[in-house]
Amino acid sequence: MSRSRLRKAIFESEFATRALGFAAAFFLRALGATWRISTEGPDPFRTNAGPHLGAMWHRNAIVGAYYFRDRNIGAAVSRSRDGELITRLLLRLGFRMPSRGSSSRGGAAALLGLVRLVEAGTTITIQTDGPRGPARISKVGIVSLARQTDQPITPLTFSARPCIQFKSWDGTLLPLPFARVLCSYGEPLAPPQDMDAEESVRVALDDELNRSADEADARFDLVDPNRETT
Repeated sequence: MSRSRLRKAIFESEFATRALGFAAAFFLRALGATWRISTEGPDPFRTNAGPHLGAMWHRNAIVGAYYFRDRNIGAAVSRSRDGELITRLLLRLGFRMPSRGSSSRGGAAALLGLVRLVEAGTTITIQTDGPRGPARISKVGIVSLARQTDQPITPLTFSARPCIQFKSWDGTLLPLPFARVLCSYGEPLAPPQDMDAEESVRVALDDELNRSADEADARFDLVDPNRETT
């Protein structure tokens, strides 16, 4: 059996995706327990009752999954085969059942699901440049969610040393054992009052995410190759 057929068979098997999700969650919990995590900026997720909207780059998916574990937080996950594995992983890490869909497939349904979660009091975190990029350029979905729920958006970023930065479109970060990890919170952005204001809020969000990521990366001597193209 070819590698592609084997991968397809694994992802189409419910037993296999459950087993892989369990194994990935166990690995991430064990690895993350060794990290030395510090935070900067106001952390509304811990100090104030929800719901909240958190926005971060897709490169932070692994670190963010560990950092926000066991808080019953909501997220959006694509309807792809990979998305099914990510769903299993997040459930094992103590997230709510994700709203399935993305900007390329099922976006309207995913947004509706997130609106309902927020209205029920659930905090949401979204990787705003996912699921396929381009890196460090937000989709408008998080801003539309903020407008429809009248909730501010809290920009947040992670950086680490030592860490692996994968050669993927997003430059995913994987801190090594006992790495120093920084979670930096920015000032919340007010939700737009109408659809015409969504683009300006999206641009402001990108500016804040890029600023905070650049500052955090500089402290750890981390060079994000995607920054050269933004």
